[in-house]
Amino acid sequence: MADNSFSDGAPSDSSEAAKDASATEKLTDQVMQNPQVLAALQERLDSVSHTPSSYIETLPKAVKRRINALKQLQVKCAHIEAKFYEEVHDLERKYAALYQPLFDKRREFVTGDVEPTDAESEWHSENEEEDKLAGDMKSKVVIAEKEAEAAEEPAPKGIPEFWFTIFRNVDMLSELVQEYDEPILKHLQDIKVKFSDPGQPMSFVLEFHFEPNDYFTNSVLTKTYKMKSEPDKADPFSFEGPEIVDCDGCTIDWKKGKNVTVKTIKKKQKHKGRGTVRTITKQVPNDSFFNFFSPLKASGDGESLLPSQDEDSEFTLASDFEIGHFFRERIVPRAVLYFTGEAIEDDDNFEEGEEGEEEELEGDEEAEEEDDADASLKKEPSQPSECKQQ
Repeated sequence: MADNSFSDGAPSDSSEAAKDASATEKLTDQVMQNPQVLAALQERLDSVSHTPSSYIETLPKAVKRRINALKQLQVKCAHIEAKFYEEVHDLERKYAALYQPLFDKRREFVTGDVEPTDAESEWHSENEEEDKLAGDMKSKVVIAEKEAEAAEEPAPKGIPEFWFTIFRNVDMLSELVQEYDEPILKHLQDIKVKFSDPGQPMSFVLEFHFEPNDYFTNSVLTKTYKMKSEPDKADPFSFEGPEIVDCDGCTIDWKKGKNVTVKTIKKKQKHKGRGTVRTITKQVPNDSFFNFFSPLKASGDGESLLPSQDEDSEFTLASDFEIGHFFRERIVPRAVLYFTGEAIEDDDNFEEGEEGEEEELEGDEEAEEEDDADASLKKEPSQPSECKQQ
């Protein structure tokens, strides 16, 4: 009997639940038909910030599952892209070998070891016609100039202070150079880029070749930049190509009293017990371009700085990487244009062009807004204004 009473009560409970659900549904319909309720609900929805992440959270589980599958594909794309850049590095190595004979000849011309032929020295400037007219006027004094030149001292050898002038012309480099660095940099004869051998970890070396000088015995100072071309396991979507992860410098064999990376200071010390004072001398670090060859070190994983390093050190290391890239990608391949300043002018003109274009676009937008405003004044109040497609 107990079992029968239970089974008899079940349909009754189901019926009551159905009635409650029906009543709730009717009440909801009535509420949603109320204009004031709808307006309040819409206002609340409009106030919620619509971000991509919030939108994703509203998607059904089945759609989220498919999005996760797309992310898996994206990770595989990142790894393929990493392989692509590895092959690009191989191409850089290949073409570096083709460039090098030209760079070797550049060094010979700069140092004066070889004098360029007339054919090698011929250059047609943009103002060639003007130069030709001016040349006709100058022809009358050519003989006199040649006689004056013969009486003068011999012409300087090569191109004096070629690389030092580049350092002065490029802001990124000139900021590193101190006054006492300048006499040393005037002995710089060449800068080379060498890529890692096939099968070796990706890297490149900057070689700074110096003529014999009174400051150090090294003929070559080197800076090695280690690179990585693989997505970060923790954040694979941040991969944008090879990045420098660490660098090594070299030991400079300074001659006695010529080390510009340190300075000697005098410091007074007072004895705690006797109260006597003594003066000691000590060496402390000194600002110098040649600190470039004693870089800060990244951590072993090449992804973060040592815990003891602060934000200033992190900025210094990032700047070091940027300078290494600049030497490799701009300075060494286009040295003569940085010597003459043409490359710097091109960079400045490009930036100004971008800004000018932006200002011009802003002017167009303002003009369009004014046109829209004038047009709206001519419309009837009840007529909706048009939207201009961006």
